[in-house]
Formats: sequence, C-alpha cells, structure tokens
Amino acid sequence: MHYPLLMLHLLGLRLTDQFRQALDAKAEDAERGSVTIEQVAWAAAVIAIVAIAVAAIKAYVTSQVGRL
Repeated sequence: MHYPLLMLHLLGLRLTDQFRQALDAKAEDAERGSVTIEQVAWAAAVIAIVAIAVAAIKAYVTSQVGRL
C-alpha cells in the first residue's frame, strides 16, 4: 500500500521541480520567444511577394497554353 503512495509523491515532487525550473527559465529571459511587429511585417511581405510571383507565373502559363 505504501509503494503507490510513494510513487505518486515522487511524481508530484518531480513535476513541481520541472514547473519551478520552467518558471525560473522564463523569468530569466522575459522576451525569449516574443514576435515583434517587424518580424510579422517581413513575413507578410514575403508571403505577398510569393503570391504575386505565383500569380504571374500562372498567368504566363495560362496565356501560353491558349496559344496552342
């Protein structure tokens, strides 16, 4: 009867320790993993450029197929 209780207690201690380590790591570098507006703007610009390129290629191919 003591073994399952002991295992549950040790599991709780391990989870508590991991949780505290995660909180300490987050407190050390508060801006770690944050996305800035500049990064979002660059991503949007790249997506727009790719979309324009795909549309241009698709229009060119469609016009060439029409000539056949």
